[in-house]
Amino acid sequence: MLASSRTVWIGWICRVVCAFFVVSASANDIGPLYDKIRLTLEPGFGHEAAGPLWGKYQLDEDRELWRLSPILSESKDKGADFTEWDFAYPLLTYDRFGDEYRFQIAQMFAFAGGRSSDEDKDKRFTLFPFYFQQRSTDPERNYTGLMPFYGKVKNRLFRDEVKWVMAPIYLQSRKRDVVTDNYLYPFYHLRKGDGLRGWQFFPAFGTETKQVTTVTNEWNEEIMVPGHYKMFAGWPFFALQKTELGTENEMLSHHLLPLYSINRSELRNSTTIGWPFFRYATDKESNYREWDLPWPFVVWARGDRTRIDRVWPLWSDTRTGATRSRVLLFPLMKLKTIDSPEVESRRLRIGMFLFNDIYDRNIETDMDRRQVDLWPLFAYKRDYEGRRRFQMLAPLEPILRHNKGVERNYSPIWSIYRHEVHEETGFKSHSILWNLLRFDRNKTARKDSILFGLFRYESTPSGSETRLFHFIRLKGRKGAAVEPTVEETEEEEK
Repeated sequence: MLASSRTVWIGWICRVVCAFFVVSASANDIGPLYDKIRLTLEPGFGHEAAGPLWGKYQLDEDRELWRLSPILSESKDKGADFTEWDFAYPLLTYDRFGDEYRFQIAQMFAFAGGRSSDEDKDKRFTLFPFYFQQRSTDPERNYTGLMPFYGKVKNRLFRDEVKWVMAPIYLQSRKRDVVTDNYLYPFYHLRKGDGLRGWQFFPAFGTETKQVTTVTNEWNEEIMVPGHYKMFAGWPFFALQKTELGTENEMLSHHLLPLYSINRSELRNSTTIGWPFFRYATDKESNYREWDLPWPFVVWARGDRTRIDRVWPLWSDTRTGATRSRVLLFPLMKLKTIDSPEVESRRLRIGMFLFNDIYDRNIETDMDRRQVDLWPLFAYKRDYEGRRRFQMLAPLEPILRHNKGVERNYSPIWSIYRHEVHEETGFKSHSILWNLLRFDRNKTARKDSILFGLFRYESTPSGSETRLFHFIRLKGRKGAAVEPTVEETEEEEK
C-alpha cells in the first residue's frame, strides 16, 4: 500500500515537471536552465543556459558566437571568412582569416600558415624559443631551426634572416643588405653591407663606417642614403658619431660620461654637462629651446608648437600642437586632451587604471563616444553609433580595454548587472544576476521577467499578457489579441 502511494506521488511529480518544461520551452525560458533573449546592441538573438556559463548568439546574418565560459568560445564572421577559437583564454587560441591561420599555446607553442603577399602558401610551426619551422610552396622560403644547436629563420626575430651554430658561439643576421657575424654574442661582431664596414669587441671598443650610397625606389628614382661614422671605447663612457653625412644637416655627437655629452648640427644642438644633471637643447626649425635639470625629471621647454613644464613626479604640463598632457602626483592623475579642427578628445586617468574617463568626438560628423571605468566595480562604454553598455563587476575590462577574448570568455561570469541601450533602434535591457531579473524595452513593447521567468509580463500595442510559473496565462485588455513576441515571430519565420 505504501509503495503504491509512493508510485502515485512520483508519477504526479513527473507529470508536473514534464508539464513545466514543455510549457516553459514554448515560452522560450526554463528558469536559469535556458533562456532565449532578443539582443539589445545587435540585431540578432541569443540563447543562454546554466546562468552565465553557456551562450549561443546569432549577432546578424553573418556573425555567430557561442561560449562555454570561461573554458571555450568560438566567434565566426561568414561574410569576412573569419573564425576565432579560445580555450582557457589566453592559454590556447586559434585564429583564421581566409587562407591564413594561427594556433598558439601560451604564446610559446604555435602553428601558422596561409598565403604570403606573393601568393606562396606558408605553414609555420614554432615551439618558442627552441624550435622554428616553415614550409612553403616556394622552397626559398623554407627554414628549420633548433636553438641553440643549429638552424636558421627568415623574417623572424626582427631580421630578414638569422642563422646560428651552437648559439651564442656563432650567429649571423641579415637586415636588407647588412650582414652581421656575431661570435660569442654579444661581445664580438663583424658587420658589412652596401658601403658599410664595422666591428666591435664589446664593451671595450667598436667602430663602424658607412659611405654615402643611393637606392632606387619603386618609381625607379635614385634616392641618396646618408653615410655615418660611429666609434665607442669603454661603452657607455666614450663615444663619437658623425651621422647624416652627405646631407645639409650633418650631425656630430660625442660624449665622455659623466662629464659631458654634445650634439651639433646645422639645425639642432644640445649640450649636457655633468650628465644627466644639466642639459640645454635647441632646434632652429621650430624655434625650440629646452632646459633639463636633470632629464626627464625637471624640464622647461618653449617652441613654436611645444611647451613643457615638468617637475616629476609632482606635476607636469606638456603642450604639442593641439595636444596637451597634464600629470599631477604621478601616477595619481593624468589628463590628456586634443582640441583640433577635426577631433576633440579627453582622457582622464586616476591611479593608472583605477579610474578612466575617455571621450572622443569627431567634429566633422558631430559623433562622439565615451568610456568610463572604475576598477573593479564597473565598466561603461558608448560607441559612435549610440550603443551603450554598463557592466558591474569589471575586474579585467579597465585593464585590458577592447580585449575581445576577455569580453567573450570572462565578462559574462562576473557581470552581475548589465544595462544596454541602442539609441537608434530604441531597444533597452536590464539584466540582474544573469537574468534572475530581466527587463526589455523598445519603442512599442516591453517584457519583464522576474525569478528567471516565473513571473513574466509582456505588453505590445495589440495587448498584454501576464504569465505565472511559466504556464498560467492572464490576458490583458479583454478580447484583444496579443501581438506575437519578437522571439515567437522569429521562430515562425524559421
